[in-house]
Amino acid sequence: MRVVDAGSLSGAARSLPSSLTSVSRQISALEERFGTRLLLRTTRRLALTDDGRILYDRAKSILGELKDVELALSSGRQEPSGRIRISAPTLMGRLLIAPLLPEFLRRHQSVSVELLLVDRAVDMLEEDIHASLRVGHLPDSQLVARKLADIQMIVCASPDYVKRFGLPQSPADLSRHDCLVFSDAPGIGEWRFKQNGKTECKIRISGRLWVNSLDALVSAAEEGAGIVRVPSWQVGAELAAGRLRRILVDHEPPPVPLHLLFQPSRLASPKIRVFVDYLVERMRGATALERHAKGRNNSRT
Repeated sequence: MRVVDAGSLSGAARSLPSSLTSVSRQISALEERFGTRLLLRTTRRLALTDDGRILYDRAKSILGELKDVELALSSGRQEPSGRIRISAPTLMGRLLIAPLLPEFLRRHQSVSVELLLVDRAVDMLEEDIHASLRVGHLPDSQLVARKLADIQMIVCASPDYVKRFGLPQSPADLSRHDCLVFSDAPGIGEWRFKQNGKTECKIRISGRLWVNSLDALVSAAEEGAGIVRVPSWQVGAELAAGRLRRILVDHEPPPVPLHLLFQPSRLASPKIRVFVDYLVERMRGATALERHAKGRNNSRT
């Protein structure tokens, strides 16, 4: 880790401190032990191999966990401190999580937060993520999950679109409509609905507008470009103002859970404990989602 962070063997030797010969010998011993090349070395530059990157990322995460445990166990260090790395879906992180962070930072002056907005499932171990927000049902894993809220996906259209093209009476009717598609979601081109009051079905939808931004799709729907499927909290203002109309309500699927995930070993860290408790407190049930919808409505009227 010191070699990679310093960018050279000599830089690592100075920071340890140690001799250049000793550092070089230890790198060679690591490569022999793992049976693979870890570093590509020339007279001018140093680079990680793919295997070297795996070892570096895992070592960084392990040492980070060890530091958290040391802080939790050391006497007189009850005050949360250090940096927290959080990942969240882009839109949710920007509109829901980011506004909650200033109050958390005011409460805990020795803690800093790095928020990563990514629309993918991160590898928390390899990417050194302390906590991650995930929407949907979770696969079995060693991660600890705290449920924050339920998210209801709904289908909407503008009154103008409904007037021009009619109101879909069933999910099957969507095949005759322009649907606005979020291109970054898994299973694009398919929307889930409830059938016969309980079972779920997937409907293939067609559309001429595909966008990787839900905000942009909502704006397009308001202008009558087609039918959009979004989380209910995102369009609370538009529904209240009559700019969008909720349709196919009787066919909406069950809500999907929103969880906060973290590694079991991280809970020993005071900074992680206080952050988890704070987020659960502020987002319990649908209160934070409803508050956001009201805020958007007030800001646009």
